[in-house]
Amino acid sequence: MIAAGEARALATSALVAAGLAPERAHRSADLLVVAEVWGLASHGMLRLPYYLDRLAAGGIRAGAELTPVRDTGPMVTLDGGDGLGHWQAWEAAELAASRAAHHGVAAVSVGASSHCGALGLYTTPGLRHGLVSLVFSTGPAVMAAPGTATPLLSTSPLAAGVPGSSPAVVDLATSAVARGKIAAAAQRGDPLPAGWAVDNDGAPTTDARAALAGMLAPLGGGKGFAIAFLVEALTAGSVGPSLAVDVPDMFDAASNHRPQRIAHLVLTLDPTLLDVDGGAADRLDGLTGRLVAAGGRVPGGSRTMPWQVADDDPVRIPDDLVTELRRRAGAGPGDAADQEEACGDRSHSKGT
Repeated sequence: MIAAGEARALATSALVAAGLAPERAHRSADLLVVAEVWGLASHGMLRLPYYLDRLAAGGIRAGAELTPVRDTGPMVTLDGGDGLGHWQAWEAAELAASRAAHHGVAAVSVGASSHCGALGLYTTPGLRHGLVSLVFSTGPAVMAAPGTATPLLSTSPLAAGVPGSSPAVVDLATSAVARGKIAAAAQRGDPLPAGWAVDNDGAPTTDARAALAGMLAPLGGGKGFAIAFLVEALTAGSVGPSLAVDVPDMFDAASNHRPQRIAHLVLTLDPTLLDVDGGAADRLDGLTGRLVAAGGRVPGGSRTMPWQVADDDPVRIPDDLVTELRRRAGAGPGDAADQEEACGDRSHSKGT
C-alpha cells in the first residue's frame, strides 16, 4: 500500500525515463493512479510495465503528437501517431467537452493510438461540465462470434458518463470480462470463473494463462457480440486505421515493436439541449434518486473524480511492482517526487 501521490510520481518518472514529455507522462500516470483509486487495478499500474516495454521497443512512440486531420467544429479527427493512449484520449475528451459546451454536441476521434486504460476516466471531463459522454475504443481480436472459433473482435469496451448530483460512470467490456482482469489473475496464479474464456483450441478454460492465449466469451452471448460489433464499427471501422484482427497484443512481448494503431472515439452532448421543458437536470437527478431509494446502486456513483484524488489516498500496489517501477525510473524510494515537481504545481487535494 502506497500513497496516490507517491504512485503518481513513480509512474511519471518511469514514463519520462522512457522518453515521454513530463506533462504527458504526468497526465498518463495520473490516469493510471485514478484507475487504482477506482478499484480497477487491472487497468492501473499493473499495465505500466507493458507500456514501458512497448515504448522501449518502438511499438509506442514516446514523441508522438496529436495531429489534426479534420475539424468541422463539432467533429474533430486526430491522428495519434502511435503515441500512448492515456494522454491522447484525455486530450480528446477535454476537447469534446469544450466543443459540446459550444455546439451542444461533439465527436472527437483519435486514430493510430494505443491502449488507454479504463474508458470511464474519459467521461469525466464531460461530467465536470454537466455533459453526457460516451467513449469507445478497440484492441486486439480476442472474441469470436457465438458458435465460431475465429477471434474477430476485441473486448470492444465502452463507457458512459451521466451528469447529476450523483454522477454515473458506466464502464464495461462487451466480452464476459475485461482482458486486464485475466492478466491480473495470471500474474497472481489465480483460476478464472467458468464461462469467461476458452483456450487456443476453443475449449472452456479456467487457466488464466491459457485464456490470455485463447479467446474471451461475449457478454450475454449473441446480444453481447452484437454490441461488440457496434463498438468495433464505431472505432476500428469508422476511425481506424486497424481492425481488431490486425492489432498486436500488448501481452505478447514478441509484438512490442509493432504499433497497435487502435482508435478511440468520444461523443459528448449537452442534455439540456435535448429536453422539451427545461427539466433534464432535475429528471437525471430523479433517475439516480429513485434508483437509490429502491435499494439499488448508481453505476460508478461512488467513484472519486480525477481532480478530487488526494495525494494521501491509499492505493494497493504489489511491492514487487513498486520495486520494478523504481528500477525502470532509475529512482530510489524518495526520488520520484522530483519528477512530479518538474511537472509544475498541481493540486490533488480533495475538493479542488
